[in-house]
Amino acid sequence: MFTRLGQTIDFQSQALLLRSERQRVIASNIANADTPGYQAREMDFAQALREAAGAAAAAPQVLRTSPRHQALPAALQADLRLRYAAPSQTSLDGNTVDMDRERASFADNSVKYEAALRFINGSVRTMLDAIKGQSQ
Repeated sequence: MFTRLGQTIDFQSQALLLRSERQRVIASNIANADTPGYQAREMDFAQALREAAGAAAAAPQVLRTSPRHQALPAALQADLRLRYAAPSQTSLDGNTVDMDRERASFADNSVKYEAALRFINGSVRTMLDAIKGQSQ
């Protein structure tokens, strides 16, 4: 039981790290919306999650840049492929940021980040309840 729960929590924690990275990319696009020549970036979340799940199965440890930070696994950092977002309309200054798309992506990613957090919290609560139940 605990192995299966541990795998589920590991998967959700990888998804949480990737959601955080995706939020950073979207925030960078929004911050550069008025920068001439800036090319908006996007992340293929599904592909990154598949790679993270494979990397986690091969090497479950997570590398940290600081004891207080949790970083993406080194294998995933190297393979995280950001691509250029397809421009929805042309602009005279060469900037490809579409603020409507970025706002929608930011909101969608925020909701999914919160859902992953709630899932992890629920899983941990379930595990703690099981442990407390055994000790009584």
